[in-house]
Amino acid sequence: MKGFTLIELLLSAALIALIAGLSAPVYQSFQVKNDLDVAQNTIGQTLRRAQILSQSVDGDVSWGVKIQTGSIILFKGAAYAARDTGFDEIFDVPPVIIPSGPAEIVFAKFSGLPQSTGIITLTASRINEVRIISINEKGTVEY
Repeated sequence: MKGFTLIELLLSAALIALIAGLSAPVYQSFQVKNDLDVAQNTIGQTLRRAQILSQSVDGDVSWGVKIQTGSIILFKGAAYAARDTGFDEIFDVPPVIIPSGPAEIVFAKFSGLPQSTGIITLTASRINEVRIISINEKGTVEY
C-alpha cells in the first residue's frame, strides 16, 4: 500500500502553517523598509526635477515640491497655494511613512536656489526606521 497517513498529512500542514506564520512579520518588515527607500528616492528625485525645471525656466515660473503624508506633489508656481494645478505631478507614498521637516520647497527661477532648506525625515514607526534627506542653501539634495 502506498500513500500518506493522516498523521503525516497533519504534521505537514502544521509545519507549513508554522513557517508561514513566522515568515509573515519578516516579510512585512522588509516591505516597509523597501517602501521607505522608495519614498526617499522619490522625494530626492522630485526635488532635483523641480530644481532643474526652475533653472531652465520651464513655463517662466518657479517650481516646487509639497511633501505630505500619503503623497509628494511637484507643482508649478511660486507657492503651493498659488500653483497651476494643471501641471501637478502627484506621487503616492504609503501612509505608514510619516514625513517631517520642511513641507514645501520652492526653487527660484534661473538660479535654482531653494527658498527653504533643512532636513526632511521619513519615519516608519512600525519598525523604527528613519531615512534623511537634506537640502542646503545652494540647492544640493543629499540622501
